[in-house]
Amino acid sequence: MDNLSYKTVHANKATVKKNWILIDAENQVLGRLASQAAYVLLGKHKVDFTPHVDNGDNLVIINAGKVRLTGNKLQDKVYKRHTGYPGGQRFATPKELMAKDATLVIRKAIHGMLPKNRLGDVMRKNVFIYEGAEHDKAAQQPKQIKIDSLK
Repeated sequence: MDNLSYKTVHANKATVKKNWILIDAENQVLGRLASQAAYVLLGKHKVDFTPHVDNGDNLVIINAGKVRLTGNKLQDKVYKRHTGYPGGQRFATPKELMAKDATLVIRKAIHGMLPKNRLGDVMRKNVFIYEGAEHDKAAQQPKQIKIDSLK
C-alpha cells in the first residue's frame, strides 16, 4: 500500500493559486451575497482549504447600488459606531449609508463574516466593490459566477 496517498496536503503562501471572480450584486439579497462572498474570500470552495492561510480568491463585486434588503431593514436596521470621544456614538441606517456610498453596506456585511484578526485584514483587501457595472479589473479577466452555484 502506498503511504503517500494518505498524506494530508496543507496549502501555504507559495502553493496557493488565487483566481479572480466577478459577482453581479444586482437584485441580490445583501446577507446571502455577503455570506457567499465571505465563503469565496475564506477559500472554503477550494479542495485545499487551510484555515490559517489566505487561500481565498480575489473578488470583484459590481452593481453594489442595486443590492436588496428584505423587509424594513432599509429603514429599521441601525449601524453603530463610536468616534472615541465622550458622547461620540453615531448611528446610521442602510438607506443613509447607501446614499453616501453604496459600497459601504456590502463592505460592512462581508467584514462581519470574516475573521477579526491579521488574516481577516489580508482577506478584506482581496475584495473590490464597485457601485456601477464598470470596474477596472478587466485585465485580470475575472470569471463571472452565480452566487447560488458556490455551495
